[in-house]
Amino acid sequence: MFHILHLFLFNILILSQNTIAKGVKTGQWQLLQKTIGISAMHMQLLHNDRVIMYDRTDFGPSNLTLGSSQCPIRYDKTDCTAHSVEYNVLSNTYRPLNIISDTWCSSGTTLIDGCLLQSGGWQAGERVFRTFTPCPTCDWEELSDKLFQRRWYASNHILPNGKIIIIGGRDQFNYEFFPTTNIFKLPFLAETYDQGVENNLYPFVFLNVDGNLFIFANNRAILLDYNANKVVRSYPSIPGGEPRNYPSTGSAVLLPLVNLELGVKVDAQVLVCGGTPNNSYWSAKKKQFIPALDTCARIRINDPNPVWVMEKMPMRRTMGDMILLPNGKVIIINGAGSGCAGWEYGRDPVLTPVVYDPHEPVGSRFHVMAASIIPRMYHSSAVLLRDGRILVGGSNPHEYYNFTNVLFPTELSLEAYLPPYLSSRKSGIRPTVTVPTQYTNITYGKNVTVNFSISMKIKLDTIKITMIRPAFNTHSFSMSQRLLVLTRTKIITPVGPGQFQVNVTTPGSRNLAPPGFYMLFVVHRDVPSPGVWVRLL
Repeated sequence: MFHILHLFLFNILILSQNTIAKGVKTGQWQLLQKTIGISAMHMQLLHNDRVIMYDRTDFGPSNLTLGSSQCPIRYDKTDCTAHSVEYNVLSNTYRPLNIISDTWCSSGTTLIDGCLLQSGGWQAGERVFRTFTPCPTCDWEELSDKLFQRRWYASNHILPNGKIIIIGGRDQFNYEFFPTTNIFKLPFLAETYDQGVENNLYPFVFLNVDGNLFIFANNRAILLDYNANKVVRSYPSIPGGEPRNYPSTGSAVLLPLVNLELGVKVDAQVLVCGGTPNNSYWSAKKKQFIPALDTCARIRINDPNPVWVMEKMPMRRTMGDMILLPNGKVIIINGAGSGCAGWEYGRDPVLTPVVYDPHEPVGSRFHVMAASIIPRMYHSSAVLLRDGRILVGGSNPHEYYNFTNVLFPTELSLEAYLPPYLSSRKSGIRPTVTVPTQYTNITYGKNVTVNFSISMKIKLDTIKITMIRPAFNTHSFSMSQRLLVLTRTKIITPVGPGQFQVNVTTPGSRNLAPPGFYMLFVVHRDVPSPGVWVRLL
């Protein structure tokens, strides 16, 4: 009877959300894998078009077997199953990886050379650095260079000098670096700590164009000079004062950066969306699930007198993921309509993504997309792929794998959302990049020639070149995510039938774009090409 009622309510939810999306350009969904054997709690796209995924190692066997010679001892038990996989985007296949110490609720980002650096976790993993090198047979390596403090629910960001900063975590009001140098106090994290709830975990961290760090926790933000360990600016609280970080779990992005020449003032704006009201956590513990927030707040972080501008989403959402799209828009995907993050604390899955257009006027920026049929609740994840799709996985609101007699079973599947720009109707206006080729090295403040082709008539005034740094995604925050719109230096010129050439200037400094691998796209009439990997040195 329970399952019949659940299925009935679930179908009603799908119908209602599809009705919302009816009549708009909604995109579509693809089921890629019914199961990859693990639940994708964390994701990172690497420059070989593999996505590294992992969950946690302390909750018993997964549904994916390791080789017979790979049976590590975890928590006094032999475990011959994988808790991490490498997903091959191009072949839609995956292979098990062997990760030893516990990565539960950890953090990460990519280094200058494209390797994944992963930090922290739970218990035996809370002070561990791990790396993964992109190669056909590589596996996880644990480093002897330990974290100074235990890091659980911390945030990472790559810095202009190539180092990684690791900020916060449970009961950690401080930050440190990789490679490790020292630990630095950050009283702001103690000030934003809600006793018994926290609401300042996985702080939203963005590199400002002046080289300082914008750090948002709970309901307010600071600008931190991490070199001098000095707060150089404090921002007002979001109107209403509701919390936006874990376990309230909204999401945030640094909106696309334009006018990137050295010496030009760059407008940097942060958008924070979703979360839950102040008493949601304690109510959820009592099985009372308060509706999530339906508001976003946007701020120009370098204005002389910055203020939050409030906007309203089409639906309420907590535990959503905000992903930058190659055309400069933002997709908000996954999550719940009530409750909060935590074991069994979320209800009312939000199956419909929305796309936010930052260039539209307030009140008309949100566009509702097509609904999935798979709830992606607590511990779900999403990343942008080079072909423009959004890879979606995970969802496990249980302390262990649990597939029966629960509202939201542990989800082992992978799916992809195809935004409207990937519609077959758009194929004629979709560009293809011919130069640069994959893995081209580029440097700062230089002219770069981009060659591309389009099969149908081109609209020259709609062409733009964008670069996106692939992000590490977990718990509704994409760490080190960044989109840059490159400046055109010459008019677009035809070089053959359907072939065109444009010159652009690369970012003028490492504060604008930290070194490392990026995906470069040509965008025509809001339709992006497949990206090509470039390395900014």
